[in-house]
Amino acid sequence: MEHAVRHTVTLIRERYGEPLTLDDLARSVMVSKYHLLRVFTRVTGVTPGRFLTAVRLQEAQRLLLSTALTVADISARVGYSSTGSFTRRFTELVGLSPTQYRRLSLSSVRADHRATRPAPAAPTGWVTGTLHTDGAPLTSASVGAFDSALLQGVPASWSNTAAPGRFTLPRVPEGTWYIHAVAHTRPTPASADRALLVATVGPVKVAGPTPRPLDITLSPMDWTRPPILSASMGIDPQPLAA
Repeated sequence: MEHAVRHTVTLIRERYGEPLTLDDLARSVMVSKYHLLRVFTRVTGVTPGRFLTAVRLQEAQRLLLSTALTVADISARVGYSSTGSFTRRFTELVGLSPTQYRRLSLSSVRADHRATRPAPAAPTGWVTGTLHTDGAPLTSASVGAFDSALLQGVPASWSNTAAPGRFTLPRVPEGTWYIHAVAHTRPTPASADRALLVATVGPVKVAGPTPRPLDITLSPMDWTRPPILSASMGIDPQPLAA
């Protein structure tokens, strides 16, 4: 059924601006909606609806940075009938309102999150570990603790580090978290293109002051992963691709 899931992902990426439903997606691959929901979630880790939302908001991020369209126009272009609903969802999953996202530079986004996120209530713990790669030259990597398997919203703790290399996430509130890491490969003389590398480990339980060591291996972003939305992680929105 991987073919059906891949076809569904392609359809979402091509028709994200339309009012797609689970029934529409299931009809396109000629299976029941319940079967599609099961296999899609197993392959991608999220439901078709959540994947669609991530694709819509990724395109909204790109339009906010690359065009002068109003928030209302962008909202309509990416499939929302209500600007208010779009703004609430964007703010929840990106970590900034559409207006803030457009106005702030990437460095300002990080400073804003560092300054405005409330200090975690005690007790907290630490997450440490090592990032591994396949040997490709990388820019610095970002690592963060999130409350979702999707890379969205504002992390409870994050840091920049070298990849490969060690990382530390301080003052992570006790509880269950997903540790996400992202990096770009460096341009080379043979290619100016930068590949996006990602990794997710979790759920990870943080309890007490003893560091929780992890080994995380970055690998290229593939078609099964929903787009990255969190502004905190410093990844520029990428063009939509099948």
